[in-house]
Amino acid sequence: MRRQDFYYELPEELIAQDPLEDRSSSRLLVLDKESGVVSHHVFREITGYLTEGDCLVINDTKVLPARLIGAKEGTNAKIEILLLKRRENSIWETLVKPGKKAKIGTKIHFGDGILTGEVVDVVEEGNRLIQFTYEGIFEEILDQLGQMPLPPYITHQLEDKNRYQTVYAAHTGSAAAPTAGLHFTPELLKNIEERGVDIAKVTLHVGLGTFRPVKVDEITDHHMHSEFYQIDEEAAVKINRAKENGKRVICVGTTSCRTVESAADEKGRLRACSGWTEIFIYPGYRFKVLDCLITNFHLPESTLIMLVSALAGRENVLAAYEEAVKERYRFFSFGDAMLVI
Repeated sequence: MRRQDFYYELPEELIAQDPLEDRSSSRLLVLDKESGVVSHHVFREITGYLTEGDCLVINDTKVLPARLIGAKEGTNAKIEILLLKRRENSIWETLVKPGKKAKIGTKIHFGDGILTGEVVDVVEEGNRLIQFTYEGIFEEILDQLGQMPLPPYITHQLEDKNRYQTVYAAHTGSAAAPTAGLHFTPELLKNIEERGVDIAKVTLHVGLGTFRPVKVDEITDHHMHSEFYQIDEEAAVKINRAKENGKRVICVGTTSCRTVESAADEKGRLRACSGWTEIFIYPGYRFKVLDCLITNFHLPESTLIMLVSALAGRENVLAAYEEAVKERYRFFSFGDAMLVI
């Protein structure tokens, strides 16, 4: 199966630049994975598709304000750093722009010297290991100096950092938001629970690897970067109970999907566990846990549109995307949503 099989035309003006004031007022395209039939709704109407005993799986990861703008010691040249993964207490794997200015030994100052970083190694794909020195608590300094790591297709400045967090974000560690969850409000979640739907919280810290473009022609040659996940006992019990009772597991976002599919045994059962996953889901994959998926509209030729195609069929998904373009849906991180049932 080739990368080009997942291409579609998208007018640039349909890429959402700003979040809506009311999270749950975004549009919702519902796709029947068997028939390919689509219908159009408002996101808060999703409650009509959830029934008592179903289990809604959400990813409660929290995005780090991981984008830092600093100055190179000696020349004051501007250097931008994106924190990717904590390697040790004060050493982080980072993406640095421009990389050529960040040789081993380079020192970078942030926020008038509140934070200093030194490049200690160059690793896979040119990423830099940076050792930070500071006084106090790193996360508090990061909250003060860091910006949200918005994707490059969003060019507008984000007024409120919390709009790139889900309302249930709890465990800090992601370089990007699990964006399907951005549509939920506390009121909507309460309404869903009152309908007898279990909500299971899992954690997958989203790395930029999830969003890296597929560059190889044959998709099976693409390598996914590893991401850390965790499932506690309570979440495992809720998900297993839904499966045992013949009810549905509905994952909010591709990250929740990849978490449960990575952790499940061959019979689709889960237990409390944590680990690293490089799972790559594309057409031909047999889902062990997931029945339905709530997701956003994804980039052409991305691993994410491949995952949705594994669930609903490539032709159905591309036809639904074509319909979404025609109906002027908003695309990508701050855009509208799709429910695959």
